[in-house]
Amino acid sequence: MTYSAAPVRYSSSVESLAPDEEETVAKLKDAVDEIQHTMDEHHGARLRGAHAKGQALLKARLTVIDNLPPSLAQGLFASAGSYDAIMRFSTAPGDILDDSVSGPRGLALKILEVEGERLPDTSSADGQDFLMVNGPIFPNATPAKFLPGFKGLAKTTDKAPGLKKLVSATLQTIEAGLESVGMPSPLVQTLGGAPNTQPLGDIFFTQVASRYGDYIAKLSLAPVSPHLTALAGTKVDAKDRPDALREDINAVIQREGGVWELRVQLCTDLEKMPVEDPTVEWDQDDSPFIAVARIEVAPQESWDDRASADLQAQLAFSPWHGLAAFQPLGGISRARKSVYEHSQAFRGATNACPMHASISDAHPTSASGALQPE
Repeated sequence: MTYSAAPVRYSSSVESLAPDEEETVAKLKDAVDEIQHTMDEHHGARLRGAHAKGQALLKARLTVIDNLPPSLAQGLFASAGSYDAIMRFSTAPGDILDDSVSGPRGLALKILEVEGERLPDTSSADGQDFLMVNGPIFPNATPAKFLPGFKGLAKTTDKAPGLKKLVSATLQTIEAGLESVGMPSPLVQTLGGAPNTQPLGDIFFTQVASRYGDYIAKLSLAPVSPHLTALAGTKVDAKDRPDALREDINAVIQREGGVWELRVQLCTDLEKMPVEDPTVEWDQDDSPFIAVARIEVAPQESWDDRASADLQAQLAFSPWHGLAAFQPLGGISRARKSVYEHSQAFRGATNACPMHASISDAHPTSASGALQPE
């Protein structure tokens, strides 16, 4: 493990609030309202405002690596131990689309029964959530720059699915051309041009910075099982298969399970590794991602149309569910706090069931080999 400089120590001064931040957050909430109300009116579906389509919901076991160096032995990673966990794979839109419409994939990791000082408003929960996407950078630097595109998504929610499939196919071709000359476009990927790859082969990133105990970091989750790493870049055949990702993930997990590493990249230079601009990729030559834990998933059914859907409808994931040692940082994260709470309140009210940050508070509605509370 080699750093170009000593890791930067955390202080509240690393954040700077934009003057229009509160107004922007209010407009983001309005856009989330539009997405969720549209899906409710059209389908009676009380869904998330983003990452609405779950692709897998897995029981997992996270084991902290022993004898980590002091800079990495922070928060729940300060000492060796094992925790039950949940992994939820998803696709980014707020509507339920055919899997031939590609886009960023999400992975939400909920580590259960974690002890320590908690972030405000999560004192009743006992988990630690990390939310990730299969790309190292967020496409917009600030909430204000993210707003126009998100409002556009709200206006097209649950409209023209055939056109979305056509546009996605065109954008995937454009993105493939850009990647062939070393110029991938996060914007094109977000709009539907992301390579339609098998999610189990992807590396996922928090994209935004967070506190990491005494330091500042970004996290990633990478597959390490040979049968998973062999899937990196493998294209999914989604023709006439609207749920191709669920099916392909289940085929692998049900047979072999899998192992991932949770990795940490420490900030060593606030100029080159800014907290407030997640469009800047932190250079791994200056600060590599280092493994702090392993996550093991035993063979299991990764999705059941009733049990998994019912459980994910009751569970809430947020980077603000967790320990004070891992406080999310930056404008995008500050906006997420209010917007996620707003979205979860709608889901809880319209489902006549509150959202739960802890799986122990959720209740099963059907028996299945897929994940459900015990």
